[in-house]
Amino acid sequence: MEQVINTINNVDIIQSNGMNGVLSKELKEKATSLLSSLTFPTTKTEAWKYTRVGKISNKKFDIQPGTIDSISKYSVFKETTTIVFVNGFFDEKLSNLSEKVNVQPLSKVNETEISLAGETIQLENEVFNTLNTIYATDGAFIQIKANEVVETPIQIINIGTGTNTIAATRNIIVADKNSKASILISYFSENANETFTNAITEVIVKENAHLSIDKLQLENNTSYQVSTEQIHQDKNSTFTINTITLNGALVRNNLNILVDGTNCESNLNGVYILKGQQHVDNHTMVDHRVPHCNSNESYKGVMYDKSTAVFNGKVFVRKDAQKTNAFQNNANVLLSNDATVNSKPELEIYADDVKCSHGSTTGQLDEEAVFYLRARGISENSARQLIVSAFMNDIIDKIEAEELKEFIFAKIREEFNWE
Repeated sequence: MEQVINTINNVDIIQSNGMNGVLSKELKEKATSLLSSLTFPTTKTEAWKYTRVGKISNKKFDIQPGTIDSISKYSVFKETTTIVFVNGFFDEKLSNLSEKVNVQPLSKVNETEISLAGETIQLENEVFNTLNTIYATDGAFIQIKANEVVETPIQIINIGTGTNTIAATRNIIVADKNSKASILISYFSENANETFTNAITEVIVKENAHLSIDKLQLENNTSYQVSTEQIHQDKNSTFTINTITLNGALVRNNLNILVDGTNCESNLNGVYILKGQQHVDNHTMVDHRVPHCNSNESYKGVMYDKSTAVFNGKVFVRKDAQKTNAFQNNANVLLSNDATVNSKPELEIYADDVKCSHGSTTGQLDEEAVFYLRARGISENSARQLIVSAFMNDIIDKIEAEELKEFIFAKIREEFNWE
């Protein structure tokens, strides 16, 4: 099949003729018209000050389907609604879809459903959003209908394979009025080398809906990922997201929550454990526009070797958002003198009747606690692992599904050679 090479700055994206992307023609045309004016961010770009994307912006990436034999080692919940994407392409034979829950690939939804894409995603000055909009090959469309309660978690499994492949996925999730559901979005690698995942998830949480998303990032240590979640909350809704990052050469998470209805609750939790020269950058933004809402944000990091991390969390409290409670915290443990964290929690408050706080702490393990455990017959490695596990556990404990907690700790033991 004939191939087309599109060059954006120093990035070549190879695309076969006939791969026209999954989003609407109008949205893609808007993104294409902006592309020539966009450049990849540098350390002079404030939002990317501590994250260098040169490893992404000087490469050639290929849009191509991949083949995976089984998802048995990637599936956390057995016999539940599962939709699978390999290199950003829907894999029907590996998926387990049900008529009981409206979960479909975007490539199979109607025009009304696909038109929801792009309503809240900024394209101006956002090169990764623009590239995703142009090249998105597929993604999940999930609608939890009004008054529906989905008892078991829905899985979106993304697997990258091959060398220098790019996966551009676009998910749309709608939780209708009075609905309740939990969704796991996971990312893995299989026989992959220097792959690039550029993912966007757009979420609408309507009146009195309860939605939780667990995001598990477990691609390999040569992979690059830029992942964006854009959330819109209506009144009386509750939204929770738990982001667990355990692998990846470079991972950038953009999480933006627009609180646009009274009496909302927003919960943002994250854990990142890094080794080698891995880098993770968590950028969050909660925009309180109306009164009587709560947001709670807590991110924790554990850093081995020469790994680096960035946390930049920003909370806006607009003029009319009186009676807002907003809390934000970032804590890090450095297990090496060469590990680095740049932490910048921010509050921008324009209302006067609010309760808001933020904090950041970075330190090393408590050696007295290590000594205490060793004095009771525990090896030094086990003692350090126990303390690190306790440090992370209050975040991981916020995950409701026991199967997912067990899966995460099993992967931590595997990735970091824990006893």
